[in-house]
Amino acid sequence: MLTLKRTDSSDADFLKLVVKLDKELWEIYGDVQAQYAPHNKLIETFPAVVAYENDFPIACGCFKKINDITVEVKRMFTLNEHRGKGIAYKILSGLEQLAKEQGFTSVILETGDKQLAAIVLYKKSGYKVTENYEPYIGMPASICMKKDVS
Repeated sequence: MLTLKRTDSSDADFLKLVVKLDKELWEIYGDVQAQYAPHNKLIETFPAVVAYENDFPIACGCFKKINDITVEVKRMFTLNEHRGKGIAYKILSGLEQLAKEQGFTSVILETGDKQLAAIVLYKKSGYKVTENYEPYIGMPASICMKKDVS
């Protein structure tokens, strides 16, 4: 049974999944990931959603405030054996709903050019490719996207 839990980025289950996400990103991008790793640090505590199957954490995502109307989706991850089941879509929808409830009207995100399933997910969810924003300007592996959630 799939359940979603609203939490924050200090949640132990969220942090365990993020460790696996970081490992996967280093495997995909190799040394290029060194440019991106500093932008993925969870210095502050951010709103997050964790998905569970039979009380086992299998997917996560969070967002950080960019300004009064915009948040950036960060740390989206689903365990490999649970991919293709629509779980990431549910996490993303949950984050968008949470952002709307907090008064935000715009969501941005960055993903990598080798993360084809993520790109498909975001496009199917209504995100449009936009110019790279800071800190991703000049980073050719980055694909930045935006969605109005008002």
